[in-house]
Amino acid sequence: MRFAVIALSIGCLFAGAAVADSVKVENIWARATAPGQKVAGGFMEITADADMVLVGGSSPVAKSLELHTMKLEDGMMKMRQVKEIALPRGQTVKLAPGGLHVMFVDIGKQIQAGERVPLTLIVRSADGKERKLELQADARMMGGMPRH
Repeated sequence: MRFAVIALSIGCLFAGAAVADSVKVENIWARATAPGQKVAGGFMEITADADMVLVGGSSPVAKSLELHTMKLEDGMMKMRQVKEIALPRGQTVKLAPGGLHVMFVDIGKQIQAGERVPLTLIVRSADGKERKLELQADARMMGGMPRH
């Protein structure tokens, strides 16, 4: 799926009109893996129409789904897990190779190019409510991401 739009309902009324926050998730893909590889990166572009935070997720293809960042430190690329990823209102946050991304950890079977990889992201709105985004990522073979 090249893009998905998920409307997240807050369920509050303001001046007689329903107010809803939405999150648009586009260009969703996961890195195809080699046989025996236990991790894979997931990438996408996320735009929220209200301040939100990406706080986690899950996928049936992995024991866990973690939020990660990669940064150049002392001449070496280092990957670190992060607790959350800010989604500022109206700004597109890119989860891309070499930067912020989701990590499928302890994959049960090889992810093959061309497969659809289901995943659920959890976002938290400013009012503290968490919502789940059900997505499908296209598995692709791509070069250029530093090894984990």
